[in-house]
Amino acid sequence: MCHGRRCEAKAALGLHCLGIAEEHRGKGIGTELFAALESWARKKGLRRLELTVMETNAAGQALYKKAGFEVEGTKRDSLIVNGQFINEYYMAKIIG
Repeated sequence: MCHGRRCEAKAALGLHCLGIAEEHRGKGIGTELFAALESWARKKGLRRLELTVMETNAAGQALYKKAGFEVEGTKRDSLIVNGQFINEYYMAKIIG
């Protein structure tokens, strides 16, 4: 599952939701998904891919870093999960 939004003023695509079912993790699906996403974005003339990831989501961070994303900042106390405030990292990849 992947949902994104192109922001023409920024020449960027922000990912709003990305998920891989637990039983399908570790099979290279995420790597293939990001390769396809980058190929599509290049064809559309985009320069940036952007996303946020929970600070506690080590597996997601590892996937995004493997795909070439870098942390650009921290959105502090941006979510409440199980009654606890969670930070999110802003991540991006320059592709153009």
